Amino acid sequence: MMGINGQEVTEKQSHNDSEVVLSVNGVSKKFCRDLKQSLFYGIQDITYEVLGLQNNNSKLRSKEFWALKDVTFQLRRGEALGLVGKNGSGKSTLLRIIAGLIKPDTGFVEVTGRLAPLIALGAGFNPILTGRENIYTNMSILGLSNKEIDKRFDEVVEFAEIGDAIDAPVRSYSSGMAARLGFSCAVHTDPDILLIDEVLSVGDVRFRAKCQRKLGELRKKEVSFILVSHKAQQLMSICDKSVYLSKGQFVAFGDTNAIIHQYEEDLFGVKNQKSQGVIFLPDKPENDKIGFSLNYIRFKDVQGNNIDSLITGEAANLCLGFKANRKIENLNIRFKIKDLSGEGDLLYLSNWNDNTFFDITPGQHELQIQFPYLGLTPNHYHGFLLVREGSIYTLEIVENFRFMVHSKNNTSQSMFYQPCNWELFRIE
Repeated sequence: MMGINGQEVTEKQSHNDSEVVLSVNGVSKKFCRDLKQSLFYGIQDITYEVLGLQNNNSKLRSKEFWALKDVTFQLRRGEALGLVGKNGSGKSTLLRIIAGLIKPDTGFVEVTGRLAPLIALGAGFNPILTGRENIYTNMSILGLSNKEIDKRFDEVVEFAEIGDAIDAPVRSYSSGMAARLGFSCAVHTDPDILLIDEVLSVGDVRFRAKCQRKLGELRKKEVSFILVSHKAQQLMSICDKSVYLSKGQFVAFGDTNAIIHQYEEDLFGVKNQKSQGVIFLPDKPENDKIGFSLNYIRFKDVQGNNIDSLITGEAANLCLGFKANRKIENLNIRFKIKDLSGEGDLLYLSNWNDNTFFDITPGQHELQIQFPYLGLTPNHYHGFLLVREGSIYTLEIVENFRFMVHSKNNTSQSMFYQPCNWELFRIE
């Protein structure tokens, strides 16, 4: 590994203070909820600063609140750091302070090397200027000379894929074109630190994949990252450590897997609680026209024991207990699982009993959906259940079945777990 001054250092030495590229020291920032009051405070602060008078920034004035309060952490060379927290927790405010776009009220930020903010792709572009002119303007702001920009200009245009539009005004660009150009400008400045605020979700799938590959190349060059994303899997796969913010307060700093787990426990209100893994429903009267009553939904292991939480890679049975008050022909079920964190992606959808249909006689029954190897990774999940008779008649809908999955091994970096058998063959 190479040190800041270009000298080779050992792995142990790489963790000393000389390798710190960003230091956030007790940073706080307050805002005012009232526009007129905010303008008055702004004029007041500028006056104090111009006259060299001391202003007590550590106390809140009327209608002010702390967007950030006493945040402290360090980023080392080659590290990727995640920022975790709900909307309004102060993540974007912190990135803007680090980027130098706004000043903290208390504390300070120390940056070693060139910093490239990807806080909003295309932000800072002048819509009247052409793409060519904006490249020179934007990259010069990020610290490059005209000579350096000349050398990289063709690479920037090629990566952005905007072709002949390079000499057209940016106001004529689509949002995707502006996004591609903004990303290309930032990553071709040879940054030491990249600030990334949810911009990896911009653009089409092919462009996002191209961005991910470019970021991978930069990481190999020991570029440091600070990444804001609501996708837990993205943070766990990219970031070594994470900072957890809540309502501007510094909550925790540490291993990303542990931080994500703590954040999701707080987010879904399950801290210090076990996953129930069971829902009981009231029994319908026997004279109910539907003639079907779903009594419970619960998980069991292969021995038939009730289980509170599921384990990645182990067998589990989702059991539906119900009572039929009449004969039901062609009972079929659709079961969906969504991710409660991130963007609520659909992770599993059954195909109406996987083409297995059941004729039900009156009485008590339990139908099991058997998972020989649970492929879900550790997370919180939302189950949706639809029970039908035939292809149209709906017997029951359950929309709010929540459960948790844990793991005995480190499987959090993938979105799905598939146990495999490994075998070596000798080919003559």
